[in-house]
Amino acid sequence: MSSDNAHSGLDIFSLRGKTALVTGAAGLVGSEISAAMSAAGANIVLVDRLPETEIISRFKKSSHGSDAPALAISTDITNRDSVDSMTAKAVDRFNAIDILVHLAAIDAKFGENAPDGADGRFETFPIDLWKRSIDVNITGTFNVTQSICIQMLKQKSGNIILTGSTYSLVGPNNDLYKPPAPGNPMVKPVDYVATKSFIPNYTRYLATHYAKQGIRVNCITPHGVENENPEWFKENFARMSPMGRMSRASELNGPFIFLASEASSYMTGSTLVVDGGWTAW
Repeated sequence: MSSDNAHSGLDIFSLRGKTALVTGAAGLVGSEISAAMSAAGANIVLVDRLPETEIISRFKKSSHGSDAPALAISTDITNRDSVDSMTAKAVDRFNAIDILVHLAAIDAKFGENAPDGADGRFETFPIDLWKRSIDVNITGTFNVTQSICIQMLKQKSGNIILTGSTYSLVGPNNDLYKPPAPGNPMVKPVDYVATKSFIPNYTRYLATHYAKQGIRVNCITPHGVENENPEWFKENFARMSPMGRMSRASELNGPFIFLASEASSYMTGSTLVVDGGWTAW
């Protein structure tokens, strides 16, 4: 069969025989992506900081009770020993890690759930929160990708998908975060914007570093995934978005499957934007 024929038809989107490790697997997007990759045929390694019984429980709900092979590993991505243990357990169970989907990150919290100072302006933003975000979003990403790259080099193949944000590409419009009621306006904190801005160029670094060694590295930049947001926020978002609405978590399944599969075999170092046109204005 010619290489062109081997890459024709819908089979190029199949993940059969592959093992995908998903960090942040118990989250809104992580649960969806894990279930979608399982449905596409992959063995799934579910990584999160939650207890393993809770990680598996959330996966079963998202995958509608699927009996597909899945391994849950509770991991602290800021701790290198914990990350290396994660990699070893995944390889011990499935012999390889073909796909890494790295979703684990700290996002900004607003309102009552926000840490002290997190809703304030740049000039009052707490250094402790800045350091925490760097520890998780940058050092955690480094720990996971370096540990997995060591394994992928042994395999002489691999596929890494990192997760950015539209704030990896543009600054936030803080009018989005203004509630209609009077009071202190909220802003998107600087720590999230700074640490997510790191992802696209880190992707390009890894992609060019490992392109000749069989490892592809790309990133996806989603925006505005609906998650029980207040109505005023959804209304603000709709006014500012070309598509006039927030996204559904399931709308990220296709882009992630595309990058994880042979359908994207000639892509590395790319940033795939899935934002409803937000950055196209």
